[in-house]
Amino acid sequence: MPTTLLRIALPTPLYRSFDYLCPSDCLVDHQLPQVGCRVRVPFGRQELVGIIIAHIASSDSDVPFDKLKPIYECLDDTAIISDELLHLANWLSAYYHYPLGETLSVMLPSPINQGKPTAKTCTFWQLIDGIDDITAQQKLPKNAKKQWQTFHALKDNPPSLSDAQIKELGINKAQLTALQDKGLIHARTDDGQLKNPKKPTLQSTPLTLNDEQQTVFLGIKTAMDERQYRGILLNGITGSGKTEVYLHAMWHALALGKQVLVLVPEIGLTPQTKARFSSRFNANICVLHSGMNDGERLQGWQDCRSGFAQIIIGTRSSVLYPFDNLGLIIIDESHDSSYKQQDHLRYHACDVALWRGYQAGIPVLLGTATPSLEQLKLAQDGKLSEYKLIKRAGNAKSATMQLIDIKQGTRSVIQANGQEQNTLLCKSSIWHIKNRLANGEQVLIFLNRRGYAPILMCDGCGWQADCPNCDAHLTLHKYPTNQLKCHHCGFCTHTPSTCPECNSQNLLDLGLGTSKLGEQLHAIFGNPQTTPQTYPIWQIDKDTMRKKGAWEAMYDRILTGEPAILVGTQMIAKGHHFPNVTLVVVVDADLGFLSPDFRSPEHTAQRIIQVAGRAGRADKTGDVLIQTRQPDNPLLITLIKHGYLAFAQILLKERQLLGLPPFTHAALIRAESPHQERTRTAISDITKRLPNLPNLAKSGMIDAPMNKKNNRYHSQLLLLAKDRKTLHTVLSEHWQDMLALPSTKGIKLSLDIDPMGW
Repeated sequence: MPTTLLRIALPTPLYRSFDYLCPSDCLVDHQLPQVGCRVRVPFGRQELVGIIIAHIASSDSDVPFDKLKPIYECLDDTAIISDELLHLANWLSAYYHYPLGETLSVMLPSPINQGKPTAKTCTFWQLIDGIDDITAQQKLPKNAKKQWQTFHALKDNPPSLSDAQIKELGINKAQLTALQDKGLIHARTDDGQLKNPKKPTLQSTPLTLNDEQQTVFLGIKTAMDERQYRGILLNGITGSGKTEVYLHAMWHALALGKQVLVLVPEIGLTPQTKARFSSRFNANICVLHSGMNDGERLQGWQDCRSGFAQIIIGTRSSVLYPFDNLGLIIIDESHDSSYKQQDHLRYHACDVALWRGYQAGIPVLLGTATPSLEQLKLAQDGKLSEYKLIKRAGNAKSATMQLIDIKQGTRSVIQANGQEQNTLLCKSSIWHIKNRLANGEQVLIFLNRRGYAPILMCDGCGWQADCPNCDAHLTLHKYPTNQLKCHHCGFCTHTPSTCPECNSQNLLDLGLGTSKLGEQLHAIFGNPQTTPQTYPIWQIDKDTMRKKGAWEAMYDRILTGEPAILVGTQMIAKGHHFPNVTLVVVVDADLGFLSPDFRSPEHTAQRIIQVAGRAGRADKTGDVLIQTRQPDNPLLITLIKHGYLAFAQILLKERQLLGLPPFTHAALIRAESPHQERTRTAISDITKRLPNLPNLAKSGMIDAPMNKKNNRYHSQLLLLAKDRKTLHTVLSEHWQDMLALPSTKGIKLSLDIDPMGW
């Protein structure tokens, strides 16, 4: 009888699996470890943790039997990687041409990759038997508010609360210790084995769907009832009630005993999404994103896998998690480019979600007010079922959009004290802002550039503050400290007081960031010395929302409805509901239309429509002012007068004429090295290696748009194919050969399938 070997995927950059012997002391119940278990193995001079992907006969191995090594140990009694998840890993590896071992590593939380136990010991806190309010009054001081809050939380949530639930309620360890020392509560632990979740119930009455919404819901419901895959593009204008359709579809899935996965593009959207779902459903809601620590991510992974998590809210990596009984996938703001992973395994969460939905036979709902051109093309080709919501929910009316020509007139304001204040806002915009604030409403001002100014320049000799590590200017940040920062590599230095080249003190900050704009707005609207009525200016971007909980606190403040000005980047442009925002000002609409990136007009239009959708979402009318130096730009005029879909159709025709995605299929090969000539040589050799085919276009060697980044040079080769099969056949046949070329030794090569830009 031939010896059976273990075929193992290891986290290495090699495009192959490895065969090992299984000694008798590594058997599980006298059997070989199951496919999907982790094992610790020798690999050269290292020890690695890998995943068993198959049992094979020794005759099927390409390694001589006497060269095979035994595994050190099996880390799991049963498989932690299901057949479904292994199937997903194989598809990801094949489609994105990425090593299987590293693909599995990307899909798993760090503790699992490190070989740590998957079962986590959980701590639960509960009242000691017989403890009541009378006993608590004898032991707790009346003014110990936080201790009383903790006591009531445990009393109102019998029989116990886990550490995670305690943390969610804002209770800290000191409060628990105080009650424990007083003999009111005690802790118990278990092995982390999760019990069956409670049956979900409704917390509040669902809203009545209008005819458009009802049509969409019935399409989703039919697919769930018939257990059929269906890719659905929900193309609804901002404020049209897409979320209510989500909620109805989610409740139907929950009622069928299914899990629901909801993807959001940014971490900042998870708190309000969870709050919205919690107010509707009494169900176990799990939140997953990169801001969580390893323990929290492992717990979330286990909750999804066991079925304990009934609603999963997460960013793009959540689509790679295991699920016990997934019934529906919803991708909110599905057009957003943040769903595309930009390093390692360069997957697109929307594509992966559609593949998982197809394999599981469940509906996948892509919701957006501004579909990507790829999604519109899929709908036109019949690969997605498109539903449109063209009416705003309730009595809300769409905001009125107006172009403001900022070439006309001055962009400065004379203050009450007679001083002149420069600003990029024109007089018309300032007049509208003042009116809205005077009416007790909020104003959102959008500028997609953080920092104080993008350029610091000497007016004497022309010196500019450039990053020493990148082909980029340093951005001036004045608050909280006066610094120059590179937004690409993280380099940071103090802002000089004089020019390093000529010692001139005439240093100019050119351009505008959210910080400078906030400073200008404060001078006009927030300075009591220059204006009789002051209003708060809230700056919302990655710089100001860096601390944990900062965004949640800001969002709560916005919801108070206090008259204020919100200044922010795309962080506040999408998905948020600000009931008292009635005016949106887009400071500079021209930047995206002047970019060399062929996708930039599409992304710019999406941001304009998304941020415009924040205005007038309740019962108040909204206005949108779009400042531009090109009021006669035909694309901009089409967007304002005829809407995003008309704008998108123009871009689709242009892309078709130019042979660009979505009418062709792209792959980007990039070489990265500290030596520029070596990257160029590597890409040139790769170009020569590839065959010349009639359906395949090659760009030849070109330097990346940012050639130098973090002291490393980047050159690239773009491949465009008329059909997907040609592209993947060429890469399957030649990619590994390219990696083995002599000129690529010591060069970091990456392959990006369906790149977002080049």
